[in-house]
Amino acid sequence: MDDDKIIGYVTAYLKKKGFTQTEKVFQEEFQHNKSNSLLEPDIANHLLAFSHLESGPARFHDGYSKLRTWTYSSLDLYKHELLRVLYPVFIHCFMDLVAKGHVQEARNFFNTFREDHEMMHLRDLQKLEGVLSPTHLEEMEFAHSLRQSKFNIKICEYSNELLLQHLHSTQSTTILGIINEHINFQVTPGQPSLISDDPEAVTLTGSSQEAANRINQKEIHWGLLEDSLEERLEKAGALLSDSEKGEGDAKEGENEETKKRSIEGGKQGASVKKVKKDKGGSATGKNAKPESNTAPAAPRVKPELPLPVIPTEVEQSILEDLRNRVQLSSVALPSVSFYTFINTHNGLSCSSISHDGSLVAGGFSDSSLKVWDMAKLGQQPTNSLLQGENDTSQNEHMLGQGGGKRQYTLFQGHSGPVYAASFSPVGDFILSSSADSTIRLWSTNLNANLVCYKGHNYPVWDVQFSPVGHYFASSSHDRTARIWSMDRIQPLRIMAGHLSDVDCVQWHVNCNYIATGSSDKTVRLWDVQSGECVRVFVGHRGMILSLAMSPDGRYMASGDEDGTIMMWDLSSGRSLTPLIGHTSCVWSLAFSSEGSILASGSADCTVKLWDVNTSTKVSRAEEKSGNANRLRSLKTLPTKSTPVYSLRFSRRNLLFAAGALAKSG
Repeated sequence: MDDDKIIGYVTAYLKKKGFTQTEKVFQEEFQHNKSNSLLEPDIANHLLAFSHLESGPARFHDGYSKLRTWTYSSLDLYKHELLRVLYPVFIHCFMDLVAKGHVQEARNFFNTFREDHEMMHLRDLQKLEGVLSPTHLEEMEFAHSLRQSKFNIKICEYSNELLLQHLHSTQSTTILGIINEHINFQVTPGQPSLISDDPEAVTLTGSSQEAANRINQKEIHWGLLEDSLEERLEKAGALLSDSEKGEGDAKEGENEETKKRSIEGGKQGASVKKVKKDKGGSATGKNAKPESNTAPAAPRVKPELPLPVIPTEVEQSILEDLRNRVQLSSVALPSVSFYTFINTHNGLSCSSISHDGSLVAGGFSDSSLKVWDMAKLGQQPTNSLLQGENDTSQNEHMLGQGGGKRQYTLFQGHSGPVYAASFSPVGDFILSSSADSTIRLWSTNLNANLVCYKGHNYPVWDVQFSPVGHYFASSSHDRTARIWSMDRIQPLRIMAGHLSDVDCVQWHVNCNYIATGSSDKTVRLWDVQSGECVRVFVGHRGMILSLAMSPDGRYMASGDEDGTIMMWDLSSGRSLTPLIGHTSCVWSLAFSSEGSILASGSADCTVKLWDVNTSTKVSRAEEKSGNANRLRSLKTLPTKSTPVYSLRFSRRNLLFAAGALAKSG
């Protein structure tokens, strides 16, 4: 066998494994030492045999099978870290087989080992199931992005050595090549972490880690707006300490009062005036939260958008709410007012609650938007058709047809299911977004549609008014988020960068940024003025369904389809801590007005209250011991059978929640 053939085999192998630098150096050395390049016959034979061995599709199956067996039989101390390697190796073995044209072998490989990863990566596997030819790898954006990305895996030094020793001892060069090309190990000294479900243990970064790091190094100004109402109130010394009036009521503040409102079926709810009275009674003093005194004040920033002028009467009302705000803490939990939709026949798609809880909106799959005024629910005449509990469906069909008075205001105009609704800060307007790819602005005073905003090309999943009104943001299946103002029918900014649907959107408290959560498992923060992405938050394992910003603008919370809630530091772009407790999708998140408590609403029919101060200041020792999560969770409030669609803290710190009663069994 001549030298050129041997050099050809070596060069082909290096090229196939992506060792371009090594290939270049090898060829340079070969040319330089060509006169002395004769190789021994046994080395030549070994290379020849190796090249034939490497050409068959069975090596992927055998290599992965050996790695899987070794991993599952390793010591428990290291097993949870070593198991992290299996999923990236599995999908790249599958995609490499497809890319080489071994489609049938790829299907067999996929079906043989897919059960190992269904619990954690079912959605990804369902997408990859559709890859049936090499052209699909290029055409399917998800598969293409996987091949262009690298997995970052946290692993301790000893686990890393064990893995490399195993791969070398079994001569698993195929698996070694995949790991070298598609995995970055973040090796930590010492023993492995005790947290087996660390959400940052396995992350996927597009083209390179450096790109994400570059974005997260951009400067952002996360503080509050200059000359805000709260700042004016503080300067005037008008925020009361409540130290005298809170002491006697501290015990009562620990008991959450869940007041259920039956909306659709005709059961009358108590009036909002009573709610406000109860809310005041269950207050506790501001001195109940010692942490707030030590927290540094949020910096003040200038608005990048021209802000609307707040009417004097509205300003006075907000100031009154701020003066009477209840200070919450881990020992002074909020009262809860829960609105339950009944007889929705699985038609409720979304709900929204106004800032004072006086208005509740529901978006339905029949393209209608309905708004209930809580103050009027108790004022129905006794002979109204809605009073009867029997034959409810017949009464619903007769609404508005003479004699029967509606309990709600009906807004019709969309031509598809209504997926999101958002009240303006004052409650005089409401926005709705729909599968018909439009956003509509409605007046709650005139009970009429004012504007239809067209710009998105696909269903609009979410829409949110800004904290000051006038501006709003939307997110869509077309993978973009858009900034709008009420007086223009075209969007002011288009934010593009997500690799999949943008499922939710949330404004920063200073209105200079918006956050977007996507099915690509990332959250992005965008500058409203420039339209640039200034932060990428990576760590979720499922699609992001809900977002919330802390009142000081320092932190953000995000909830995903797996029930995990992540807390993020906006300035650094890093994850602070995962909040684990929900067993299903987290559909809604809300911070209390002073930021000490985070409320989460889930499809598991519970509202959970979390201690924000513990979550953001947890020590590394508690993190390693696994006890930190118990400290963060303050209270779980279960409903009978009502998934929680939306949450809202009023300015006075009463927590409102809403959901549709699900038929059990």
